[in-house]
Amino acid sequence: MPDALTLESLAHRIVEGYRITREEALAIVQAPASELLAVVHAASIVRRAFHGTLVRVHVLQNAKSGVCTEDCSFCSQSLAYNTEDRVPKYAMQQVDELVSGAERAVAAGAVTYCMVTATRGPGTNEIERVTKAAQQIKAAHPGLRLCASLGLLEDGQAEELKAAGIDRYNHNLETSPRHFPNVVTTHGIEQRMDTVRRAKAAGLEACCGGIVGMGEEVEDRVDLALELRELQVESVPLNFLDPRPGTPLGESTRLTPTECVQTLAMFRMVHPQADVRIAGGREVTLRSLQPLALHAANSMFTDGYLTTPGAVPSADLQMIRDAGFEPEVIVEGPEA
Repeated sequence: MPDALTLESLAHRIVEGYRITREEALAIVQAPASELLAVVHAASIVRRAFHGTLVRVHVLQNAKSGVCTEDCSFCSQSLAYNTEDRVPKYAMQQVDELVSGAERAVAAGAVTYCMVTATRGPGTNEIERVTKAAQQIKAAHPGLRLCASLGLLEDGQAEELKAAGIDRYNHNLETSPRHFPNVVTTHGIEQRMDTVRRAKAAGLEACCGGIVGMGEEVEDRVDLALELRELQVESVPLNFLDPRPGTPLGESTRLTPTECVQTLAMFRMVHPQADVRIAGGREVTLRSLQPLALHAANSMFTDGYLTTPGAVPSADLQMIRDAGFEPEVIVEGPEA
């Protein structure tokens, strides 16, 4: 296992351009709990070199809920599982609802607003509503970054989103190629990779991460991080499984806060320049270590997730400041 000096030396090499190996990444995530602060210190060196003390706050809008035909075993929005009494069901929201969500995001102090549909892929209707909403949002808030997460993309759809003002497309790999068939059977991980490549080819930034705590091995967490590095994604949201009753993973045991922080540190050191985000499940898995996680992550969601509540924005902004960081703010003027 690496000691504190070895980890610090590795961090400085990463800042200088070194790409860590699979073995080094495994050593980080497998370090004993007694070395947690050394791991966090190393990740913090990398985080501060590329992102300073800023934290980017993001807000999600669940634009279409509870009607997904896919069988992702972690997801309570899948029609394959008995979760109807726990998750609201509604078709694609109207343009004015999506625009109102952006106003909520701005009020919460967010710099990025993401419109999300739990679905296999977007139809013409969904693309049309998201693009119309994007145009209106950008007209009112040119500095607010827009992200769309609409499932698997077909020819031309990424280009439509880019033309309307969408900055970033989210489509998570979820887990490693080895573990993926244990989590999803209605589509393959290559289809997800293809969507990420389509988004990047259209000029969109790629937001692509995953979920840890789904019964995978620690090697799978490392392999997910390395696959994302090969895809050259700009943003890496890391979710921590908060088991949803009624889903196949509903009885899973949550990861410990230490496991979560060390996984975040490993992702930071694999992705030194990416926007590494603490995402779904952070409140119930990181618990009292949430501020410590900000020494690895430079980004976070606030105001809840797609089907679960989260901390209120004011509390998250206070936590950011209490930890010695500062929330990034949007630029609404000509510089946007």
